[in-house]
Amino acid sequence: MLTIDQATTMLSMQGAMNSKVDPNWVSARHPYLRAIVIEGAEAIEHHGWKWWKKQDKDLPQLQMELIDIWHFILSEILLNNDGNEDASLAQLQELLREAELHNLHERKVSFDSKDYSLNAMDLIQKLELLIAVSVSKRIELALFESIMIDCEINWTELYCQYVGKNVLNFFRQDHGYKEGTYKKVWGGREDNEYLVEIMGTLSPNASTFQDEIYSALKQYYPS
Repeated sequence: MLTIDQATTMLSMQGAMNSKVDPNWVSARHPYLRAIVIEGAEAIEHHGWKWWKKQDKDLPQLQMELIDIWHFILSEILLNNDGNEDASLAQLQELLREAELHNLHERKVSFDSKDYSLNAMDLIQKLELLIAVSVSKRIELALFESIMIDCEINWTELYCQYVGKNVLNFFRQDHGYKEGTYKKVWGGREDNEYLVEIMGTLSPNASTFQDEIYSALKQYYPS
């Protein structure tokens, strides 16, 4: 599970990013759970679901979709608490405790008067259920964690990838992303590729982890 420090860091970073995109994001009440619905559908596309053609599962893209979904889960939790990070941390910890209890027993999610056993579902079925509970304005971390396991990513890896993607999003905004002047390709490589390379050289346990990522991106970015 996530440590308190990791959860605190991510909630703080997500609140800052939401404010960067829209200073009035709390009063705007953006539909973050709707965004999860769309990201869940995109994850199904990356997995492949068409029985009439050959498709290969794209695991790295599936993991990236999970990171995006986690951004919106955090945003919804923050919105539930009017942006208050302490109250949001308490809610996140409670949701994580509930997910842990699910893991101690047979993992089930109730929806539409029916119990769904996560142990008996494949990844696409779980993504469909994630879409369903998101449409009904619910957060089910036991379900999300089960999807993580199927996508071969644990909470520590989720934290590292989240921090990296969040820092990159900040870097993009600071360098003209909204204005359309940001250069996403540097020397023939996308910024995401540089991010992966940079994170491979840093320790996620360092208190300066996010600052070091940003500084390294700045060194690579063409002036």
